[in-house]
Amino acid sequence: MKKLINKPEEVVKEELQGIELAHPDLVKVFYDPDFIVRVDAPVKGKVGIISGGGSGHEPMHGGFVGKGMLDAACPGAVFTSPTPDQMLAATKAVDGGAGVLHIVKNYTGDVMNFEMAADLAKEEGLEVEAVVIDDDVAVKDSLYTAGRRGVGLTVLVEKICGAAAEEGRSLKEVADLARKVNSLGRTMGMALTSCTVPHAGKPTFDLPEDEMEIGIGIHGEPGRKRMKLQSADEVVEMLMDPIISDIPYKSGDEVLLFVNGMGGTPLIELYVLYRKAVEVAEKHGIKVVRNLIGPYITSLEMAGTSITMLKMDADLIKLWDAPVLTAGMRKGI
Repeated sequence: MKKLINKPEEVVKEELQGIELAHPDLVKVFYDPDFIVRVDAPVKGKVGIISGGGSGHEPMHGGFVGKGMLDAACPGAVFTSPTPDQMLAATKAVDGGAGVLHIVKNYTGDVMNFEMAADLAKEEGLEVEAVVIDDDVAVKDSLYTAGRRGVGLTVLVEKICGAAAEEGRSLKEVADLARKVNSLGRTMGMALTSCTVPHAGKPTFDLPEDEMEIGIGIHGEPGRKRMKLQSADEVVEMLMDPIISDIPYKSGDEVLLFVNGMGGTPLIELYVLYRKAVEVAEKHGIKVVRNLIGPYITSLEMAGTSITMLKMDADLIKLWDAPVLTAGMRKGI
């Protein structure tokens, strides 16, 4: 194992210390339990939005805490759900009197622990709603989930709902918006390599040099099929066809196209993939009106990509274009 770490058991704590030192203008970091909040939290009269999950997917979620996106994030151990006490503390820290929305990726531990935290928060008089993201078209069930996994669309939900909360929309309105985005977006990913969890000290799975896995999850869960390495254009078609046919997207739709790197994929390759993804979309009469390209939801050092398409309307475009100021996403400010 080659990693720039000290002790595996200290990785998350030391990452949080680094975030605290790097971004004091954006966030505050709390320990025991661990969570990150925007520096001006709680914002009075604004719906608070929190998310969380296992570490190793940076910049998601801690890198998306700030104005126009998340109010708080709860980091678990690498690829391990955060605990209910983290989520409860974060919920209380961002409650500005308008309620709190939990954005939860569909993994069994995340869903269970966020439910427990919401129940505890409600017992203390807080108003909480939760929306589960399940956008992965690759598999119906996995090692970590009942139903589809929550993957790349999570980033887009956090950005769009964060903008809506900044506008002053109600908890119900922001939660309904999250459900709407979840219903209009789909994702599929693939891997060229495995990744190594620090505690494990060895690759999560074995993937020979001349093979790739289609439909992989963000924790290295199995996908649809393993096959010989194909060209970038062929990979894009393998990912785009299931995405387009799932909702299904149709001619005339306007979409946001998100080409994500899994941690070990250089931008030069992501732009090669984006070029072909636009071509495939246009072949189906689908117009790409917004995009996001880069490593926004990663799997440690895994080489690979995921592609997300989100059907857009005028309101979603406006919210996507709204200013955001976080460590991992900045525009319009």
